[in-house]
Amino acid sequence: MKRNIITIDAEKCNGCGECITGCPEGAIQLIDGKARLISDLFCDGLGACIGTCPEDAISIEQREAEPYSEALVLKNIIPQGENTIKAHLNHLKSHGETSYYTQALEILKAEGFDIECLIREETLACGCSGHQAQKIEPAEPSSALQGHNHSQLRQWPVQLHLLNPAADYFENADLLISADCVPYAFGDFHNRFLKGRIVITFCPKLDKDIERYIDKLAQIFRLHAIKSVSIVRMEVPCCGGTEVIVQKALEQAGKLHFVKVNIISVAGTII
Repeated sequence: MKRNIITIDAEKCNGCGECITGCPEGAIQLIDGKARLISDLFCDGLGACIGTCPEDAISIEQREAEPYSEALVLKNIIPQGENTIKAHLNHLKSHGETSYYTQALEILKAEGFDIECLIREETLACGCSGHQAQKIEPAEPSSALQGHNHSQLRQWPVQLHLLNPAADYFENADLLISADCVPYAFGDFHNRFLKGRIVITFCPKLDKDIERYIDKLAQIFRLHAIKSVSIVRMEVPCCGGTEVIVQKALEQAGKLHFVKVNIISVAGTII
């Protein structure tokens, strides 16, 4: 197949080895004092090594090459330890290689790695651990709340932008995907929709990085066995994008799921 792959100018290469540290996939080695591409299978063609070469000896060309193999790359990377694995995952993620990234997570999960730990989001700058995945166990309401509705929330965070796709609470979950405005419009949101479910919330109109949302949902669908998928959105036309995003994510993940859709009016009733 024809694809992008690195090429090394042997005349320019001075054998410094800087490119080797810039390639966690292990596609480059020093041989006879020169950097060499040892296997097409290890080179993803993204060119992370280019910026590390002080002699401008590395470039990307398009030529016939064996397909890149994420499985072989990880077989080479795993013995190098967790930091190298993380560097590889960050490399794929920063270049938008969602397919390889998700494939890598699936392989690492099968190998027994704690992928939630590997890809955990950094804490917020203020020091708040708001990004860290937490499972919330059901609790009986206090005496002061007897007779009142209480929270049915079973995990934190809830915003799709902050969610860790590898969080274990997604496994065998009944998934509720809610547009941001719904809990404000529908008074009995917790008991009618949220109870017993794991929730994901976003706004299909105001949130700009829709492709990233599709990618992240697709990762969740691919990494976990999801029992059911429900959508609850507002009646306004722009909120229909919620359904589009979910369907595209399912398609990208290669999953078939019946999706139950509930629509809420601006007056707070189920249509």
